[in-house]
Amino acid sequence: MTISLVVAAAENNAIGRNNKLLWHLPNDLKFFKNTTWGMPVVMGRKTFESINSQPLKGRLNIIITRQKHFTAEGAVVVHDLDDAAFIAQEHDYKELMVLGGGEIYKEAIKIADRIYLTRVHHLFEDADTFFPKINEHEWALLNNKDFPADEKHAYAYSFQVWERRKLS
Repeated sequence: MTISLVVAAAENNAIGRNNKLLWHLPNDLKFFKNTTWGMPVVMGRKTFESINSQPLKGRLNIIITRQKHFTAEGAVVVHDLDDAAFIAQEHDYKELMVLGGGEIYKEAIKIADRIYLTRVHHLFEDADTFFPKINEHEWALLNNKDFPADEKHAYAYSFQVWERRKLS
């Protein structure tokens, strides 16, 4: 099964502050929905709480938490990434989408095969949560589409797809 990370990160890899996004980019929200629709999505408990503890529609929602008695209506609760992958495989999915947050990304990037990255072309110095640095010796940029800032998007951004390089 392919493990994919789906993330929007600034130039300094900032992804959030106080459990909230740092920007509002409507096209990124559409990209996110289109990329994850019909797929199993895994996120940490804090990320789940940041979306008002509501499962994302049209997707199998898997929440990772250390809290033994945590429940989330409409979602599967597990205690580690291996269990999340097992649930997705049991449902015969070919790709698992990891949605964060910061700690989940740090763990998942070690085993991930693909990264769907929205690169927000701005530095956010007040962030408190970051995406791990992409090591270009381990990852290859397969696709990049650039978009300028406009009346609906305060920042320029790029949609990128990265894949783990095959060791030869």
